[in-house]
Amino acid sequence: MRSALRMIAPSIAAAILLAACSTSTTSTDATSASPTVETPETSAASPSAAVGDTCGTTVEEIAAKAKEEGQVNLIALPDTWANYGGILESFTSTYGIEAPVANPDASSADELTAVKTLAGQPDKPDALDIGPSFTAQAISEGLIEPYKTTNWDEIPDALKDPDGNWVGAYYGIMSIGANTTLVKNPPASFADLLKPEYKGMVTLNGDPREAGAAFAAVVAASLASGGSYDDIMPGIEYFAKLKKNGNLQVIDVTEAAVLSGDVPIALDWSYNFPGLRPALQDAGFDFSVVTPADGAYASFYAQSVVSDPVHPCAARLWLEHITGDAGALGYMEGGAVPARLAAMQAAGVVPDELLANLPTAEQLSGLTFPSQDQVDAMKAQLTENWGSMVADA
Repeated sequence: MRSALRMIAPSIAAAILLAACSTSTTSTDATSASPTVETPETSAASPSAAVGDTCGTTVEEIAAKAKEEGQVNLIALPDTWANYGGILESFTSTYGIEAPVANPDASSADELTAVKTLAGQPDKPDALDIGPSFTAQAISEGLIEPYKTTNWDEIPDALKDPDGNWVGAYYGIMSIGANTTLVKNPPASFADLLKPEYKGMVTLNGDPREAGAAFAAVVAASLASGGSYDDIMPGIEYFAKLKKNGNLQVIDVTEAAVLSGDVPIALDWSYNFPGLRPALQDAGFDFSVVTPADGAYASFYAQSVVSDPVHPCAARLWLEHITGDAGALGYMEGGAVPARLAAMQAAGVVPDELLANLPTAEQLSGLTFPSQDQVDAMKAQLTENWGSMVADA
């Protein structure tokens, strides 16, 4: 339920990403002013936001304390999701700390439930990776412990909570993936998905009231149907029509489901498809991925230290790793755009070949991010209408 890329010239990508990640009180326009980016030397001295933090204020100090804890409990991180398999491997090999992942295909809602139901138990998650439509709930229910990473100043404002409750370490674009061995005429837009030839083929990655990827697909469909960040009813109406036509199915877009042929067409993040390609090729399937021109929507996933974590220092080290250079390069291997890409390019630590894994400069240039207020309002609108109009219709 976690549920043709080209080279971007470094100078172009830096300019685009600096602009795309700027912030405002309304939707964040990719053409608005760029945020200030600190150098690594300046940002490395940034203190933790957690009062009374005993883990230290440098990565080295945090790693030493985390080593004593020996483990970090993670949840909802499939190996093929934004290359988390590679990122987890680099974390454990670098620090010698175990990082078991419970329920890899869990939804964002499942993550919050796990934190609450496993309170006081040794297998309670130490860190979260949730869609932005779930951050307000996590904060209001006291499930998050604020923490600002040592590279906080290099992370654009649109990709972090000002109080340190979460950081968006990576983002991607909602895309349409198609198994072209099964789908001879792959769709290129949300309008295409309504065609009768795709009956029973169009897969929404879970329930949008519970899963961040599915929520993003509804927002993207809304933008494609004349809606906006202030009104996603057109997107809900779109999926109601898609279901009425018999084209829609709502199942987890997992590797197994894609390889079995149960998911001929998937609405999912741009960074989730590269990890599937090798297995698909081995199974004899061809696969295509497009960013729908009529509904381009980008969003991040938010990472947080949970409140009262079992392994507090290891949880902080995990956030340091995924926002640091090693984690960021790991995200790029999977096709995800790391939050600190512009700062890393300025420091000259991004190999050119990894830029080929990212969406094109043209795809990134027109993207915007909704404000948190808009996200919360969209979630409320979805919660109120999805059941009667789509799920239970």
